[in-house]
Amino acid sequence: MTLKTFDDLEFIENEDSFKRARIQFDNGWYASVVTGPYSYGGLLGKYELAILDEDGDICFDTELGDDVFGHLSEEDVTKLFAKIQLLKPPKRIDRDNKIKNILDDTISD
Repeated sequence: MTLKTFDDLEFIENEDSFKRARIQFDNGWYASVVTGPYSYGGLLGKYELAILDEDGDICFDTELGDDVFGHLSEEDVTKLFAKIQLLKPPKRIDRDNKIKNILDDTISD
């Protein structure tokens, strides 16, 4: 397995000078990397990284942390990529049943 690095990112830039990229790892995780005036560290030329599950939702409960990572250098992003690629694959959540169960609990209360 070849580890992915910052250099593998393909950024898209919008009119607000906000750049974003998304990358998929072989173990089923994704990462979103952004920089710009509204990101953590963007005004300083740094990057913000969020770990995403297979549905593209930010995952706040990985072994690596419970929030996005901000103020990252390109090297920091590559180091986090290496750690993400070592995570166990994400657990698949049956979102339809999860929502149904939440609604059923709410209705019965």
